[in-house]
Amino acid sequence: MLQDKDRIFTNLYGLHDWRLPAARSRGAWDGTAKLLERGHDEIAEVIKESGLRGRGGAGFPTGLKWTFMPKEVGERPHYLVVNADESEPGTCKDRDIMRHDPHILIEGCLVASFAMRAHTCYIYLRGEFIRERERLQAAVDEAYEAGLIGKNAAGSGWDFDLYLHHGAGAYICGEETALLESLEGKKGQPRLKPPFPANVGLYGCPTTVNNVESIAVTPTILRRGADWFAGLGRPNNTGTKVFCISGHVNNPCNVEEEMGIPLKELIEKHAGGVRGGWDNLKAVIPGGSSVPMIPKEICDTVLMDFDSLRDVQSGLGTAAVIVMDKSTDLIKAIARLAYFYKHESCGQCTPCREGTGWMWRVLERMVRGEAQVEEIDMLYEVTKQVEGHTICALGDAAAWPIQGLIRHFRHEIEERIGAVPAVAAE
Repeated sequence: MLQDKDRIFTNLYGLHDWRLPAARSRGAWDGTAKLLERGHDEIAEVIKESGLRGRGGAGFPTGLKWTFMPKEVGERPHYLVVNADESEPGTCKDRDIMRHDPHILIEGCLVASFAMRAHTCYIYLRGEFIRERERLQAAVDEAYEAGLIGKNAAGSGWDFDLYLHHGAGAYICGEETALLESLEGKKGQPRLKPPFPANVGLYGCPTTVNNVESIAVTPTILRRGADWFAGLGRPNNTGTKVFCISGHVNNPCNVEEEMGIPLKELIEKHAGGVRGGWDNLKAVIPGGSSVPMIPKEICDTVLMDFDSLRDVQSGLGTAAVIVMDKSTDLIKAIARLAYFYKHESCGQCTPCREGTGWMWRVLERMVRGEAQVEEIDMLYEVTKQVEGHTICALGDAAAWPIQGLIRHFRHEIEERIGAVPAVAAE
């Protein structure tokens, strides 16, 4: 269990003041110029050695991503873009960071931008985050006023500007290239890769897109050292992580914990346990709605990190734990998610545009018990035709929840459509 001395987000619950003096008393903006004196490459190297992996869902090594940026700045300026378009159902960690501890994010933006030789950073906020934007803008204004950002940021000799950009509430703009298109004032549709944003990103310039949490933890890692961060969690899954626990638990919450904490311990210790006790658990979606659910027997022992969840054919994603007890109609729940992905598809790729609607309609018939038994395999086959065949990962996100349902709860679908007699209640 994570000790208080190792917490990075010390005001996650907003119990203390968010403003600059209070943030400084908690350790933000402490010797920032000294951190930058270490130089562009050394900062990226420390982040690399810490083992930090992207906290936005994909889990790509953050320091490695930074090194993809060109070493020399040519005619095209470099940009850092922070992805605060937190639209994954079940996920609410970034909004609490922006609401309650905005200064550690702003300092992280400065440090990370400096490491990538960027003088400008944009934070792209989800359209529904009104209060979060106001709070973050107030904190940005404070930082400008105190000389922590702007010309000669924090006395480091580095000029740095930070801008907030408000989206219009589209899930697809959480995908990094769709986010860049939207930021440029165009329709939020993913770009074909290559070229990757590190070469051709915002306005055709070298750009890195990182999640809020990934950027916010960087100053603390630099202050406390790569070995400290790498010593938390498990090999290749290091550090702390903010988990969002929702659904059928007694105490839904956000909590910062060590990577690799057992799922059962996370739910029992921090979320007050499953409603009706652990034995009333039916399934858990462990990483936001786009990863496959896992049944109770896997939840009993699984660890909450990228590799452990991949090994049980799911994923850590954004670490948004959605708990479902035995009262849940799982087929209906996954049909609802399928509708969400159908609604949020940008329509650019045929498998996604046509497939998401088709999958949702089949699931709706399964909910009502009007499907044929052979349609279960057909539905699974279609998810495989959508998965991996689209420009961005929305196709995968639409396919995986359905695959998890069929993989673990096929018997429920068969019972619903009358293919097998319902098993007597235990």
